[in-house]
Order: sequence, then structure tokens, then C-alpha cells
Amino acid sequence: MRPWSEDFSACGLEEILRFQTENREWSKELRRRTNVLVNSRLAKNMSQDDYLAGRKLVHEDTAECRNRANILDEQIVRHSGLLALARQG
Repeated sequence: MRPWSEDFSACGLEEILRFQTENREWSKELRRRTNVLVNSRLAKNMSQDDYLAGRKLVHEDTAECRNRANILDEQIVRHSGLLALARQG
């Protein structure tokens, strides 16, 4: 994921949509990492401690990914509303 800023004042809707696409890709990668961890643990290819450490990192990243998704959704609504107002005016 590229560097993140919650200041979208200089961003247009298209750029915010690109951020959303990147965030969705990151979410897919996090799900894939979770599956790899679970499968490795089930196959006894890693210790319980390594598994728990990996899950903790993925969990933290997943929380950040969800937070970013919520922020981006708000920004999309805000920018879409601004576009609608501009078209009416």
C-alpha cells in the first residue's frame, strides 16, 4: 500500500477511486496471507508462536485496511455530492 494521508482536500474523485481500488487489492492480499498462515499452521509447517505472531500482524493490517475503506467511502460520498451540486448549479 502506498503512503497514506487522510487529507483528501487536493484529491479529485478519480484519485480517491484509485485509492479505493488499491485498498481493495490490499484487502485481498491480507485475506491471502491469512489463508497461507492457517494452511501452514494446519500442515504443522510453523510453530504456534509463529502463527500467532503472523496473525497479530495481519489482524493489525486488516484493522487499518478497514479504517481506510471507511474513510475512502466517506470521501467518495462527499466528492460525489459535490459533483452533483456542481451539475445542478
